[in-house]
Amino acid sequence: MDAALEGVHRAGMPGLFAEVRDGDQVWRGAAGVADVATGRPVTADMRHRVGSITKTFTAAAVLQQVESGQIGLDAPIARYLPKLVPGERGDAITVRMLLNHTSGLAEYLPYAYPSLKAFPDLAETGPQSLDDHRHTRFDPVELIEMGVTAPAVGAPGGTPGVYSNTNYLLLVQLLEQVTGATAEECITRNVIERAGLCDTELPTGPHVDGPHSRLYESWFGMIDPPRDYSVFDMSWVGPSASLISTVADINRFFGMLLAGDIVGPSSLAQMRRTVPVVSQEGRVIDYGLGLHPMEGSARPAQDPGAFWGHGGSVWGGGALAMTRADGKRQLALAVNMQRWNRLDASGRPQPHPIDAALATLCRVAMHG
Repeated sequence: MDAALEGVHRAGMPGLFAEVRDGDQVWRGAAGVADVATGRPVTADMRHRVGSITKTFTAAAVLQQVESGQIGLDAPIARYLPKLVPGERGDAITVRMLLNHTSGLAEYLPYAYPSLKAFPDLAETGPQSLDDHRHTRFDPVELIEMGVTAPAVGAPGGTPGVYSNTNYLLLVQLLEQVTGATAEECITRNVIERAGLCDTELPTGPHVDGPHSRLYESWFGMIDPPRDYSVFDMSWVGPSASLISTVADINRFFGMLLAGDIVGPSSLAQMRRTVPVVSQEGRVIDYGLGLHPMEGSARPAQDPGAFWGHGGSVWGGGALAMTRADGKRQLALAVNMQRWNRLDASGRPQPHPIDAALATLCRVAMHG
């Protein structure tokens, strides 16, 4: 594991750290630097922005409300949020479709960040919006409106679905509607505290409290050298992708989730019912309800040896969580640079040595 971790650093990653659990055995390691200017090293206990791994926490909080009868999993979203998704679409889109990205609602990010294009429009992209919005405080209702009024990417319930943060911002509003609390309060009380996570929080400001790394965004080589975006207002994603955690807490959460200690067995079974979804990278993946089988596990999704989890990306920071279905083998990984692949003339990301090194790290972590 030490050698595999160092291999990712040598391939070009400034710094990374991870925890692997195999039964009662725990390994933690770190390689590289948390600050390229000072050479301050990364350590395995650092707090980190984990991006869309947050979606698994949000989905768990929603399913807890399904279990209590406050939310109908296959109820139309118009029953709860008629003003946010009006008309026939609100009647056709269900809570389940938001959770598994089959709502057909478009991603709002290209509208909130005009110079950032999503796959496959990367040839027309640019990083200027990142600096423009470093301290912008976005209104989640306005972001949802951007996604709802944008051209639909599919029919409600149609497959393959299309991964869209608009879905999870709506789920955040749904939680607030049915609980009367903020989504941050609901997720903190019912998921984070229930799992006993001491170093995990949904931030209210732009800073990461406690020991942490700087986060270096390359934006496909257009920011050279990569720039630090560790201080950033996370209202652009809110409780759909803003979680701060540690690799130890992430492994603890996914271990408890797959053991049925966060949601009940029937809810967990629903989370593991997958449909094909087009990811933000343009690949078709199997996706459940805030949870999906991880690429590279080489097992059918329902095999007890398959790995489940989620990945996450923010400006400059990335994370990956994967847990074997039986809970006995786990990996949580954090990296402090994102979008290291340069683009070819057609705008497609090109392979980079970091890709192969990360694949080796995951293989060693999963299979020993």
